[in-house]
Amino acid sequence: MTMEPGFMLQHCGYVALIGRPNAGKSTLLNRILGQKVSITSHKPQTTRHSILGIRSEADSQVVYVDTPGIHPTAGRAINRMMNRTASNAFMGVDVIVMLVDYRKWGDEEALILEHLERVDVPVILAINKVDRVNDKEQLLPVIASLADRYPFHQVIPLSARKGAQVELLEKVVTELLPAAPALFSEDQVTDRSERFLAAEIVRERLMRQLDQELPYALTVEIEHFKEEEKLLDISALIWVERAAQKSIVIGRQGQQLKRVGSQAREAMEKIFERKVFLRLWVKVKEGWSDDERALRSLGYDE
Repeated sequence: MTMEPGFMLQHCGYVALIGRPNAGKSTLLNRILGQKVSITSHKPQTTRHSILGIRSEADSQVVYVDTPGIHPTAGRAINRMMNRTASNAFMGVDVIVMLVDYRKWGDEEALILEHLERVDVPVILAINKVDRVNDKEQLLPVIASLADRYPFHQVIPLSARKGAQVELLEKVVTELLPAAPALFSEDQVTDRSERFLAAEIVRERLMRQLDQELPYALTVEIEHFKEEEKLLDISALIWVERAAQKSIVIGRQGQQLKRVGSQAREAMEKIFERKVFLRLWVKVKEGWSDDERALRSLGYDE
């Protein structure tokens, strides 16, 4: 039987994935879905938008909400907007999964616990990156210490990168969801458009290629997106804040930009399952990351 919106299911609802920047939320979401819908890199604050990832089974539909990481210091407008986006994820969900790096507990996690004091839904603590520990007995005091910080419904050590214990997390989450009608058709895996995903893929490649703070001073806007027969024709603008940053993104004789474009195109063709013709330009928009009007025009205050 085909699942369509409104079709009654045994378990259906929203699940927020929350945690500090770079805790592994996007990696976990991609692992659960079995495909890439949220970009990843080793740099914090890679995720800037809230993204839905939809996992549909015969009798259940779990809608995961991937959020930007919450961070205590939010000096620029873009950081304040990301904090608002992350905070909004606490509202209207049925379950919360708090993802933490087993090696880190600090101001970010303390701030999240303050938010959790105001919610009335089950909270699961997922302790990530445990694959990096050879002697698992060393984790026992860490797990016990973290479990005491809040009345979590369950504590699950896992590895989002390797997939260890992720199925257990999915099982626990699904069983907590109410009986409800399907929210999306069974073949839909995200609420985001191909246009949005294209911009994120370009930004991901920039995040991975560029060093230091430059990735945080740029954003990507899709200027042209046209679907032709077996081909996507895409033009993207890379906005930076200073002329010197533009030179770095382009690179010597344009080699850096060519490399980013080639990698992004290959990633798009894999995700969209068709040929992609991609053009990239770099432009300067001074102070865009601390200008709320500019941020809204770039889709940051949805």
